[in-house]
Amino acid sequence: MASNAGIDISQLSAEQQAALEQYTQVTAQDTKDAVALLERSQWNVQIAIAKFFDGEGPDPVAEAVAAQSQIPQRQSRHENLQESLLASSSPYGRPRARERPDPAPRIVPQPTTTRRTPFLLAIIFAPFNFGYRAVSALFRTFVYIFAFLPPSIRPRAITTSMTTGFRGSKGRRMLMPPDTAARFRREFEEEYGSNALPFHEGGFAQALDLAKRDLKFLLIVLMSPEHDDTESFTRDTLLAPEVVSFINDPANNIVLWGGNVLDSEAFQVASEYNCTKFPFSCLVCLTPKEGSTRMSIVKRLAGPLSPSTYLAEIRTAINKYAPDLAAVRAERTAQEVTRNLRTEQDDAYERSLARDRERARQKKEAAAAAAASEKKAQEEAEAAERRERQKQQWRRWRATTVKPEPDSSANAKDVVRLALMMPTAGRIVRRFSAETTVEELYAFVECYDILTTNPELNGEDKQKEANGEDDVDLPAEKPEGYVHEYGFRIASPIPRVVYEPDETASLRDRIGRSGNLIVELGTADSDSESEAEQS
Repeated sequence: MASNAGIDISQLSAEQQAALEQYTQVTAQDTKDAVALLERSQWNVQIAIAKFFDGEGPDPVAEAVAAQSQIPQRQSRHENLQESLLASSSPYGRPRARERPDPAPRIVPQPTTTRRTPFLLAIIFAPFNFGYRAVSALFRTFVYIFAFLPPSIRPRAITTSMTTGFRGSKGRRMLMPPDTAARFRREFEEEYGSNALPFHEGGFAQALDLAKRDLKFLLIVLMSPEHDDTESFTRDTLLAPEVVSFINDPANNIVLWGGNVLDSEAFQVASEYNCTKFPFSCLVCLTPKEGSTRMSIVKRLAGPLSPSTYLAEIRTAINKYAPDLAAVRAERTAQEVTRNLRTEQDDAYERSLARDRERARQKKEAAAAAAASEKKAQEEAEAAERRERQKQQWRRWRATTVKPEPDSSANAKDVVRLALMMPTAGRIVRRFSAETTVEELYAFVECYDILTTNPELNGEDKQKEANGEDDVDLPAEKPEGYVHEYGFRIASPIPRVVYEPDETASLRDRIGRSGNLIVELGTADSDSESEAEQS
């Protein structure tokens, strides 16, 4: 096979040649450019056509291959210097088994349910309940009054009970997780001032799901306002510039969630994550080696720590598990690219299939329209032919009913002499009976040719017997359901009078004893239509 612009088509396989031929028939593109585009589309004709007409964007196949090639190799095991020394010091040189990180459970706080006291017990304890409420109201009144005393002489119990905000330990109402997070952030800013820590504005379960979905590290910070080291840890370590900068760095992929253990949600988190000392920090991430969906606790930091130590511990844990997350992230990217490529292929196939269906539908509709038009034309032709046959049959029948011309012996008063100017036969003169109707005159004009060629229909049987001929094959019977319409008019030129085919008016009453009439082709409806078109 000949080559085109340096492309040897004979080197292509049969399937590739068929794809090239199909593609060039649709796009009429040069063979050289067509082969290049088909190669970039993995010889998929539908995708190549879609790229040709819709524009070619980034190559998803190349992106998928590049993403797969950039997937970092997973390490066989995670081990630092201390673990290596411990493994080398083990008896008989056997390495110790790798410690699996503890799972990070997903905690959803359950709303507190209050049970209604039975009616009988409520009646029994009603006096005690009333007394308790009275004493509580009296106590709150005294507390409110003593709150205005100076702190030096104010009772300590009243001072503790009136304390609110971040350090308040009483009167904390259970809220929904987003509201609890907003309250913690507000109280934290009220206590330590405005800061740049990006606390997550949702509940713990939402933060854990976010870190799992986006393959990020979840840094949990739990505080107890009643603990002595909370303020020093927060001001010196957590709010240190290097710590804040490290947490806000997008490259570290950290989601920060904080909680006050006086709240129900944070207390449940502290219990499930084995928090034994405050302030408590915990780093959680996805561990694909332990399970494709398992979130694990990779680092626990309890008690006060210096900023450098705090950062070093968190950075070590992140560097240890970041390659696994990067591998999963690259794998997800490759899967997404493959999914998008498959979607594009399906979309291109669906568009091509829709175009083929549309062409088939249009072709079918055109064939149906042509068949309907042909059928309609055939029906109209058959109807016209049937009407013409009925017309000829009616004319033959009507010719038999036309009264013959009166003889010369008839009284002149009972005879009307008319001169008719026919369109084809010219001028003819005929006598009619005075009682002949105008419609009879129309029938005479309509059947004049039949009366001329078949005089036996007008009572002249002797001439018919002499000739022995009959050129009309139609029966001389009135067709059923046929209403004849005359295609001409009879008018008097001077003065201009049009005589309509009236079956009741006689020639004597309308015309008189004689007259000159003109037979005009056309009807009143056709004349009105022509006048409307001219106007």
